[in-house]
Amino acid sequence: MDTLRIPAKIASRLPGKLGDRSDKGVVSVVRLHGVITPQAGPVPRSVLNAASTDKVLERAFAPDGLVAVALLINSPGGAPTQSALIADRIRGLADEKKVPVLAFCEDVAASGGYWLACAGDEIYAHETSIVGSIGVVSAGFGLQGLIERLGVERRLHTAGESKSRLDPFLPEKADDVAWLRNLQDQLHDMFKAWVTERRGNRLNTDSDLFTGEVWTGARAVGAGLVDGLGTPRAVLAERFPDAEIVPVESRRPLLARLGIGGPAAAATFSPVNSLLGIAEAAEVRALWARYGL
Repeated sequence: MDTLRIPAKIASRLPGKLGDRSDKGVVSVVRLHGVITPQAGPVPRSVLNAASTDKVLERAFAPDGLVAVALLINSPGGAPTQSALIADRIRGLADEKKVPVLAFCEDVAASGGYWLACAGDEIYAHETSIVGSIGVVSAGFGLQGLIERLGVERRLHTAGESKSRLDPFLPEKADDVAWLRNLQDQLHDMFKAWVTERRGNRLNTDSDLFTGEVWTGARAVGAGLVDGLGTPRAVLAERFPDAEIVPVESRRPLLARLGIGGPAAAATFSPVNSLLGIAEAAEVRALWARYGL
């Protein structure tokens, strides 16, 4: 009688006698690439947020025989709350599964990208990586002169004297700027506390770590921002020579996998939505360009 032959790669993922996983262990590899923002990206998978990463992180920590999770980080940063939510999710799963997390900085792990890296128990970078930018930045435009030249009259009505703070169509006020600086200082303190908690005495306190400065990976080692230089392939092969390296990716919607349909925004196209989409794409591009990418 012919017997069913199951390919080893498939068998290794089956439970019980059909495919007992070998005792060599598994290292899950998750790519965290993009600007960190609660908004959907202008290009699929171009942004990171808590909602888009939750399921992929769950799957990364799910395999039997898991010995470690590797995070491949390539992000210029973005929203502080989303950065913290993703990092908290990583730490919660790591503590639950009791496995180490190794973070690898690719082109850039700056600002919120470095916040994510600090979710790792160890951080590695390439010598050319851009690392750090532990600070807070806010950017906007002053458009009051523009609408005047266009002959546009804007009507704004508020209840509460602070509801129109930093409105781009109104002249900037010193009190509003002072309020913003205070808010930035609070967020900066939280960022510094997170880095200090995660990196501890590995940090070189003689360096200007919290000024918003960035370092190459080669210099980040001396600053204590990363633990060493190396690629994921080399480090994981040395640390877990017998483990199976398993990439874990987010799942695209069925229609997208079939090549059918497009972004949901296409169904609600309007000139306003189009302009907003262009502005969002420009903001994403500007964040990468800040680091020469």
